[in-house]
Parts: sequence; structure tokens; C-alpha cells
Amino acid sequence: MSEDTVTQPFFHIPVLSEQVLAGLQIKEGGRYLDATVGGAGHSELILKAAGNVGLVALDQDLQALAAARERLSQWSDRTSFVHTNFSRYEPGNLRFDGILADIGVSSTQLDQAQRGFSFRQEAPLDMRMDDTQELTAEEIVNHWDEKTLADTIYEYGEERLSRRIARRIVEKRPFSTTTGLAWEIAGAFPAKARHGRIHPATRTFQALRIAVNGELDVLKTLLAKAPDWLNPEGRLAIISFHSLEDRIVKYAYREDERLQIITKKPLVADREEVRQNKRSRSAKLRVAERKHN
Repeated sequence: MSEDTVTQPFFHIPVLSEQVLAGLQIKEGGRYLDATVGGAGHSELILKAAGNVGLVALDQDLQALAAARERLSQWSDRTSFVHTNFSRYEPGNLRFDGILADIGVSSTQLDQAQRGFSFRQEAPLDMRMDDTQELTAEEIVNHWDEKTLADTIYEYGEERLSRRIARRIVEKRPFSTTTGLAWEIAGAFPAKARHGRIHPATRTFQALRIAVNGELDVLKTLLAKAPDWLNPEGRLAIISFHSLEDRIVKYAYREDERLQIITKKPLVADREEVRQNKRSRSAKLRVAERKHN
């Protein structure tokens, strides 16, 4: 695989960049954790924001880490990279002045057909953010029982037709491609509902992706552990992209006695940012600060 095929796809426009920098309050000589470095757009801004900033960059996607290393090469003496999901990260004695997590699948991963996140192109039913793990979307749709499938689609996709969809999946399986699965999911919908604003398979694919990667569970783990990784007055900034994630962050901040909420309501992109970067349309940023006690 050439360097270009690794790095170029992961070069991305970071969402809510001004709000992130303001929320983290980057300071000279500070140490920061980017828990989802991706294409390193946010990390680059953090490193540029003040002098002598140190950064630890995590990602479970090896392609993303390779791209991040290249993009941040001029700060290599102040940056370290770790291949891990943030829920498994252990900082040891390190403490941070700010932690950022940009949750969920990246637009780059969606655009790489072979990763199987999208049904826009035919691809294997994969959906793994970390391709070293065993569980895939193909395993779920072909081997999980109907009730478990229905519950997963309802809980993670907020799909009201979850039972009909699960029944059709079980009747029509096995599946091996994204497009084949999406076609049958659409067939579970009444004819008049198949041509709405979003594709009928959208919510089910979201649910499968969340299940494959354990996204909500790892977010809850991060929210439980991250406050202890912060210095007093250190900031925790979480960007989420759908209501399930945002709700978890909102209530975790509210109920955590270690944290002081900074953003009473989530920060969102303005009209100009949405015009330039459509991915920012659904982004929500919540910031909290580590108390002294």
C-alpha cells in the first residue's frame, strides 16, 4: 500500500475547530490527549495553538494513525501515537490539561467503500473501525437471532420498523455485501416509505456500526475514566454526531461530581461552517472542567 493511499484519504476538515480550541483553553507547555486522532485535523490545531504543547494521539484505525504521523511530523518530538481504542487506554502517571474525543465514524471511513460502513457502493459487510477485531457486521446479520437483531436495530438505530427489518434479514440471509443488505432492508418498508429524505437502511446501518464497534459502551467507559486523567481545571471536550451519543455525554457530565459543566447547551456549527463542511451539520460539542477536589 502506498503512502498516498494511507494518508490522503484521512486528511479532513476538523469540525467545530474554533469552539474546540476555545473550550480546551490551550496553554503554553500544556499536555493534551486527542482520543480519536483520525486525520489529525484537531491535533494540528492544538499543537499550533500555543508554544511547547505536548500531545498524545490515540486511534484504533491503523490507517488513521499513519496519516496522523505524517501530518504531525514537524511536531514529532512533542507527539506520541498509540494504537488503541480510547476505552482501553491507560495513561499511567500522565495527566492532561485537555482531552478531546471526536466520536463515531469519520467521513473518510464512510468514503472508503471497502470498509463497509456505507451502502452507497457495493462492499463487504465489515464496519470495523479496528480491523484487527473479529466481530463484523456480516457476523451480526448472518448469525444473531431475530430478537437480538430487532432489539439492536431499535436501540442503536432508533428504527421503529426494527422488528420487520430483523424478520426480513433472518428470512433472506446470508448476506455478504452492503448493497444486498440495504436492498432487503428497504423491502421491509411500505412502498410509500422507501423514497423519503433518508434511505430506509440508514438507521439500521448506524445500529450495526454501533454494535460492531461497541461505540456507546466505549463512550461510557471514556466518560467514567477521563476525568481522572485531567489536571485540576483541565477540560474534557466531546464531539458527538447523533442523539444517542449526545444524551450519554450530557447526563455523564451532569452526574459526575468531578466535573463542572462549561457548556450548558451543546455548541453547534454556524451556517458558514455547515456550508463548507456538511459533516459539521450534526456535530455537537460539550465541554466540562475538572474540579480541584
